[in-house]
Amino acid sequence: MDLGLNGRRAAVAAGTAGLGLATARALVAEGVRTVVCGRDADRLAAALAELGPGAEGFVCDVSTADGGREFARRAAEMLGGVDILVANGGGPPPGGAADVDDAQFAAALQANLLSVVAMCATVVPAMRAQRWGRVLAITSVSVRQPIPNLILSNTARAGLTGYLKTLAREVAGDGVTVNSIQPGVHATDRIRQLHGDAPDGRSMGIPAGVVGNAGDFGRIAATMVANHAGFMTGVNLHVDGGAYQGLL
Repeated sequence: MDLGLNGRRAAVAAGTAGLGLATARALVAEGVRTVVCGRDADRLAAALAELGPGAEGFVCDVSTADGGREFARRAAEMLGGVDILVANGGGPPPGGAADVDDAQFAAALQANLLSVVAMCATVVPAMRAQRWGRVLAITSVSVRQPIPNLILSNTARAGLTGYLKTLAREVAGDGVTVNSIQPGVHATDRIRQLHGDAPDGRSMGIPAGVVGNAGDFGRIAATMVANHAGFMTGVNLHVDGGAYQGLL
């Protein structure tokens, strides 16, 4: 399927590994000029070599509002504007309510809420002015069904979901969509850190019986920012192999 994105310009935060890289790969395959960032110069170089001439990038840490703002600003300068923002970033460390302190909550809110707010504030006004834009945040299925021992992520990403839903309604009339994609367990470095080198889908309660494939996730993400997806906004799509048990 042609997503109608050839020639569009995308900024993919934390796009040098995992689901961010998979999404960048899918966008580049659709002819989207893509800028990625990451914290590690070697990983950035490897990602750009994989993505090919359709991508460029720079080292940037988006774990703070200032970092998110800097990434969005520099990406817009490099591309001459941003049509598609994929807001993404690493998850905070594990822990329960009795294990984390105020400073850790503040850091999680910076990384998984305020950083995305800053990215949106930087690029969405120009999207509105040109009357076309796509914002897609990679969050977590924990927004729908909190994951034990991940209270920082559960809290920060739930707050982000509220922000995105509000923004979606404010900018819909200007041709800008705002959605989130909520991954369950996929084969990424983050999941290996939490669950070991060979996570087992069945033992983790995934009805599909396997952990997710990052490449498939990236292609789903690309579909959510397609030209023909202009009537889909304020949506929070979980991609989790059936693990989420709720009706809505």
